[in-house]
Amino acid sequence: MDLKKHEVPVEKLRWECDPKLFDFECTGDLAPLREFIGQDRATRAVEFGMNMADRGYNIYVAGLTGTGKTSMVKAYIERVIKERETRGQTFDLNDWCYLYNFREPDSPQIASLPQGQAKAFRDEITDLLNKIRHGLGQAFSSDEYKHQKQKTVEEVQAQQQKIFQKISGEARSQGFVLQMTPSGPALIPMKEDRPMQEQEYLALEEDVRKQIEARQAELRKKLQASFETAGELQTKALERMQKVDKDIGEYTVSGLFKHLFEHHSDWPKVTQYLTDLKAYVLDNLEIFKSTEEPAHPLLGVPVSQAMSGRDPFLPFQVNVFVDNSATKGPPVVLESNPNFGNMFGKIERRFLLGGYLSDHTMLKAGALSKANGGYVLLSMKDVLMNPGVWPALKRAIKNGEVRIEDPFEQFGLIAPQGLRPEPMPVKIKVVLTGDALLYQMLSIYDEDFWEIFKVKADFDSQIEKTEENMLAYAAFLSGCCEECQARHFDPSGVAKVVEYSARIVADQERLSSRFAQIKDWIEEANYWASRDNARFISASHVQKAIEEKLFRHNLIEERIRDMIDRGTIMIDAEGDVVGQVNGLTVYALGDISFGKPSRITAKTFLGRSGVINIERESQLSGPIHNKGVMILSGYLGWKYAQDKPLSLSASLCFEQSYEGVEGDSASSAELYAVLSSLADRPLKQGIAVTGSVNQKGEIQPIGGVNQKIEGFFKVCQAKGLSGDQGVLIPRQNLRNLMLREEVVEAVRQGRFRIYSAGTIDEGVEILTGVPAGEKQEDGTYPENTINYLVDKRLEEMARRLKSFYADEKKEGR
Repeated sequence: MDLKKHEVPVEKLRWECDPKLFDFECTGDLAPLREFIGQDRATRAVEFGMNMADRGYNIYVAGLTGTGKTSMVKAYIERVIKERETRGQTFDLNDWCYLYNFREPDSPQIASLPQGQAKAFRDEITDLLNKIRHGLGQAFSSDEYKHQKQKTVEEVQAQQQKIFQKISGEARSQGFVLQMTPSGPALIPMKEDRPMQEQEYLALEEDVRKQIEARQAELRKKLQASFETAGELQTKALERMQKVDKDIGEYTVSGLFKHLFEHHSDWPKVTQYLTDLKAYVLDNLEIFKSTEEPAHPLLGVPVSQAMSGRDPFLPFQVNVFVDNSATKGPPVVLESNPNFGNMFGKIERRFLLGGYLSDHTMLKAGALSKANGGYVLLSMKDVLMNPGVWPALKRAIKNGEVRIEDPFEQFGLIAPQGLRPEPMPVKIKVVLTGDALLYQMLSIYDEDFWEIFKVKADFDSQIEKTEENMLAYAAFLSGCCEECQARHFDPSGVAKVVEYSARIVADQERLSSRFAQIKDWIEEANYWASRDNARFISASHVQKAIEEKLFRHNLIEERIRDMIDRGTIMIDAEGDVVGQVNGLTVYALGDISFGKPSRITAKTFLGRSGVINIERESQLSGPIHNKGVMILSGYLGWKYAQDKPLSLSASLCFEQSYEGVEGDSASSAELYAVLSSLADRPLKQGIAVTGSVNQKGEIQPIGGVNQKIEGFFKVCQAKGLSGDQGVLIPRQNLRNLMLREEVVEAVRQGRFRIYSAGTIDEGVEILTGVPAGEKQEDGTYPENTINYLVDKRLEEMARRLKSFYADEKKEGR
């Protein structure tokens, strides 16, 4: 039987990129490209999300890792911003400061200032403090002020002296002496012009003592009134001194504050802060009466701060929270470690006297605050892995404000001296990057997700293989070479990279957009080019990089092939065997995937159990593989049991398989083994099989076709290529063929063959060399065809089984 019609032509085994497509000496002649290639859907979505100013139109960028989503979105956003600046568009950015809150010191207040003015305002307040301390220090240390203070004190003391002399004279006239004791003034009776002793007093007659006590009580009232008068004099003097101090302070301070009030009159919060600061100065003039405050000998901080825990000049400190003085256009912040502090800001603390203290100067901005008025890019996976970040991020987006909170409190722990800073109002565009599955899960289970991330930018891991995209690939390689400081590619090197990109996605009509892998190729190919002292990276260097990387990772593959070659794993690559076929599987080990042949056997016998999956019975079969085996029964019943019951038991087994089997790509091979056993016709062991099957007998495409073909090719190569060996694949997989050059060359030389089939009938003809046979008008198949033999065998089995049960019934068993 002629099988040439089923052979795949050599030109369809691999697509080769023509270096002549690239009309340049090297990629250094091209303008570097660092943005999207062939991602029109994602580009339009990002552009739409950037231009939508309404709330909730944040962007979720979905796609596989390694496609360069984050870096490319960042570069795209920055380019769009530059284009807007070129068109003359202006951006409203502010600086933000945290200021001392005079009403609630534990709740610092936040204020905005025009872009670039926060540092200047901080310096103005620092200069203001220095001028106030210097001016008030000079005023309060002047001779005139000291003389006026001394005069007031002396006047009060003189008046108080007169009052005390008067009450003392009156007491003496009534027989008492006024003495000052630790417990206060005391009136002591006199005897012979001296204070009476206690024994003398107790020796007096009771009537005399009562008279003395009555006079003493009367004098005590007058004494109390005199002391109250003296206290009032002292209070009035102190008030006069305070008024003098306040007048001096008002005179000195008002001029210093006047310029600041005028300069910041358009910013109400700043004006209110200056008003409160001025009142604070006038209410606390004592701290300004000395130009310098001595430091504590042990702690090294001012004594007032060491004793009270707060710096009396703390209200003069301005915390420049967000400084946009050097920012051009909206900020674009990429936060690679989105923990709670890095996202929303931190409350730092200092250790003092066995405890921790904090104030408004120790508040640090997070990514959301820094990105205010612009864009922040985050990895969704990292956001979800950091405790508390996702709920806080949703609150910040919905409320339009960033609240600095202590993580200790977020997790139910006690935070020492917690501050409650005023939230910072923000207007930001959040761009999350993650895979499509994560997007679907959030859409289903997080009711807030749809409201705040209304734009999905879907990055495809594959792009169309058009001339435009291939030229863009060359420009992208140019940018990567500059970024990696590597040699540039010549046209042959670019063509080889593009070819291998098509192999990565296993599609002759598409290219990979996982550009992180491409950067790895560039660095490794550059290494081999440097070993050759080559000027440019050529196709041979790219090929060398690919082969060397494969060699570093394929130890397990080689060990398995060695076991096959030694016969430990039994695989026949020649001869014919009934009910036995070589199926093909793919081992994916994370860093590498490779194909391996597996012997599949089928045994058919009388019974009604149908197709028995030994892997399933031993719990080594996955659900998809189970489904594939069940389809076999459907096909057999549809094909052969229209006029008789399907009286069959068949066991299927992956020989020497000691781990789970999953997938349906071996279902066609299993069906060939069953048909071979039923028809009693051998299958060619030199042809391995892959492909799934449906109930109509159509062979369906599978994944990993290149690895499967190459895996069996390596086994046959080790055993010796005979020219009769090959692989049978589904016809729909032809566009997925991107085989290695050595396989293509072997096919070209006629030492290896690739067959394709669209139906089970075509496949069984290739494997047996016997016609499958088409059903005739009378419902039968032509004699000596595979379908005829299977049909007759099933008919015979049904008759025997019926006879067996009839005899059994007669015997009463």
